[in-house]
Amino acid sequence: MTFKLSRKSLGIPYALFLVLFVAAPLIVLFYYAFTNGQGQFTLANLTGFFTDPNTLGTLCYSFAVAFVTTVVCLLIAYPTAYILAMSPLSQKSVIIMLFVLPMWINFSLRITALKEILTVIEGNLADYPFVNAVIGMTYDFLPFMILPLYNTISKLDPSLIEAAKDLGANDRSAFTQVTLPLSVPGIVSGVSMVFLPAMTNYVVLDMLYNSTYIMGSLIGSYFSAYNWHGGSMIALILLGIICVFTLLTNGMEEENNQRVGGALL
Repeated sequence: MTFKLSRKSLGIPYALFLVLFVAAPLIVLFYYAFTNGQGQFTLANLTGFFTDPNTLGTLCYSFAVAFVTTVVCLLIAYPTAYILAMSPLSQKSVIIMLFVLPMWINFSLRITALKEILTVIEGNLADYPFVNAVIGMTYDFLPFMILPLYNTISKLDPSLIEAAKDLGANDRSAFTQVTLPLSVPGIVSGVSMVFLPAMTNYVVLDMLYNSTYIMGSLIGSYFSAYNWHGGSMIALILLGIICVFTLLTNGMEEENNQRVGGALL
């Protein structure tokens, strides 16, 4: 007797994974977020989030750190990816590997080394918390911005730029009207990969100057104090913010693809 697997049965392990490690934790998160210590339904955790100045201040600070980090990474990564993608270098893969290579080194070692460098330059790291946060986040997430930009720009059809120049466009016009719009998907992907983790990656800040300023560290402090209800609500709201941001970036990418596709047609 032969046993034959259907295509639907091959999806069972993935379905079990989603149920155990995605759906079940979300159910637990929702339960603690909307209940109190006695297990009764309450909205006090939700209202407390919007009335606690410490929570709102941490959220604003997290947004500021993530936004500035994303902008700095984009300003550094786009010229780098553009030069590598457009240059006639025969060893581009080696250069890209040099950007990725630090990611293979232990995270703690990299941040510790950065801390020593910043200590030599600045002295007391606590005097420049925001600047050090941006430097640490940029150092950690820069490869995640370079790689999608490089992949997108390197796949652009060179004939489009040649056609723009044949129609009278100079190098600047060809870049702003052809290369930059077509590279928006890479920009959106890089922004998503940098902005969202930068809001919650408190390990960088803790290792640099032992401070807790962003949302990830705030959530950790709630759970460390066994306040699962407040921590779950903050995590749930942060999850909603991330989902909204993801939907907006996906919508921007689809709109740009339709606009560029229509223009090319």
